[in-house]
Formats: sequence, C-alpha cells, structure tokens
Amino acid sequence: MNKGLRLTERWMQLALWLVALLFAGFLIGLGGKVVDNLADVEPVPPAESLIEPARLAVVKAQIEAADQAKDAATEAVQQAEHAHQVAASNTASARQAFDNWIATRQATLRPEQDNELIKRTRDLDKLVAAERVALAAVQAQKKAMLDASEAKGHAYDAYRVLEEPAEQQAHAIAQRAARKVFYYRVSVTLPLLLVAGILFKYKRNGIYWPFTWGFIFFALFAFFVELVPYLPSYGGYLRYGVGIVLTVVGGRHAIRWLQGWLERQRAAEALPDAQRRRTMRYDVAIQRIGKSVCPSCERQTDFKDMHICHCPHCGIGLFDRCPACSSRKNAFARFCFSCGTPANASLAD
Repeated sequence: MNKGLRLTERWMQLALWLVALLFAGFLIGLGGKVVDNLADVEPVPPAESLIEPARLAVVKAQIEAADQAKDAATEAVQQAEHAHQVAASNTASARQAFDNWIATRQATLRPEQDNELIKRTRDLDKLVAAERVALAAVQAQKKAMLDASEAKGHAYDAYRVLEEPAEQQAHAIAQRAARKVFYYRVSVTLPLLLVAGILFKYKRNGIYWPFTWGFIFFALFAFFVELVPYLPSYGGYLRYGVGIVLTVVGGRHAIRWLQGWLERQRAAEALPDAQRRRTMRYDVAIQRIGKSVCPSCERQTDFKDMHICHCPHCGIGLFDRCPACSSRKNAFARFCFSCGTPANASLAD
C-alpha cells in the first residue's frame, strides 16, 4: 500500500480499483453476450436439410418399413419359440410316460397286435411331428427376422449414401460461417484493443482513471479470451501475433523509458540540492523513505542510522535541523515534528 498517501486517500484508492474491476466485470459480461450471439448471425443448417426431400422421404419410408418388419418378426420368433418349447415339453412328457409304461407292461409275443402299444406309439409320433412343425416355424420366423434386418441395413446404407455428400456440404457451410464469425469477432474486439491502447497512453492517470483501467481490462479480456473462433488456427495466429507485437512495442518502450529515466536521474543528481527538491513530489518522497530508499536516487539507504544526514549515493540531504527549535528532523517533512514550524514548501503535492 502507498505509505505516502493519507489514510482516507489510501482507502479511496482501493475503492476506486474495486470500481475499475466491477466496471471491467460488467463490460466483460456484456461483451461475452455480444460475442456469443455473433455465432447466430451465420446459422449452419443440419446436414439432413440439404438432402433432396423426395429421395429422403423414400429412404426414410424404407427404414421405417424395415423397422416395423423387424419388430414384427422379432415378436413372431418369440411366439414361435414359445410354441416350440411347449411342444418339446409335451413330447418329453409323453416319451417319459411311454418309457415307464414299456418298463412295467407284460410284453406279448406279437407286439403288432398289442393295441395299447400301437396307440401310444402313434400318439408319441404325433407329438414328435408337432414339435418338428413348431421348430420349423421358429426357423422360418428367424429367417424372416434376418431378412428384415438385412432390409433395414440396406435402407440405412441408402440413407448414408444420401447423407455423406450432405454432411460434406454442411461442413463446408460451417467452415465458411466460422470464418465469417471470426471476422465479426475481430472487427469487434480489435477496435476495443486499439481504444484501450489510446486510453492507456493518454488517460490512465486522469481523474476518471478507474473507468479507463476497467475498459483496458475489458478490452484485453475480450481480445485474448473471448476471441475464440470455430477455427482455432485463425484465433491462435492472430492472438499470438498481436501478443508478440504488443510485447515488442511495450518492451521497446520500456527499454527506451528506462534509458531516458537513467539519463534524467544522472542529470538531476548533478543539480544542487534545493533545485533537485523542486522536481520531487512530497507523496513520492515519503513513500520512498518508508521503503528505506533515497527519495532522489532510489538506492537503499539506512534511515535508522542517527549519524546519517545525506544520501551516500547521490548526496541529497536526508536530515536537517529545524530553524526554530534545532531538532533533527526528516529533510522532506513539511513541518517540524517537534515545534510544527513549516518547512520544504518547495516540494510538490
């Protein structure tokens, strides 16, 4: 926190930064809605809508008929299998009863004349024949179900023949729409970034700086986060390209500013003490002292040393005597802490 600011001023600075963040948050929310809705400007039709309606209707009717035939055949197979199970159960029961009767009956010398044996054998043959008929019905229904499945497969093959070119056409339309949406997004976000750059250069320290910084945060977020097109390569090239340009421009500006600042510092350190003080701001000087650095050259200085009076690096006076009470005081203080005598009126606010 800036120690050179008054308590109320420090809290107001924090409150204004909160205003900047809130302003940026609402702008980001609004911008996100706008960017998301840009996709609705170029709707992409479904692939099926690009198929010739007459041919599509025929193929769909074939698929529906095949589905119905398969469902009917499946139900018929279940019924036939149930009937076959019943017939097989009847045959097994009759065969068991016949075997038990054979084991207990008294055999004759001429079985062909045994009417009971002949009757039971004929009944068993009828049950076996019924079981075979039921099995044949199951096999016939399974064949019908297989035929229905094959018909359904052929119908779906015919549908895919129609669908593939339609999907290719829909993909081409989607690609063109994605490029248009990307250009729309660029046309919205790039001017925001340019305006943010202008505001950063000319208005970042103005009286309405919270709104300026809020807009800058919003523009950076909109460009580097919201600019996400359907074709990732486009967004990647543009965002990384702009990021490289901004980094180079900002880095070059920082290097030149640092070189200029060093030159100004060397020139300022060569000036007399009183003249150097007229170029310094009171709040900045107090802030640097709070960080134990020289207010002029910004090098580390031990302000707790009671013998130090001047900066050992640049020579500017750090402590002096009050002309009224002779108390040792901070040379940058505006009033004597002991008697309240005014001092250092030359320091700017």
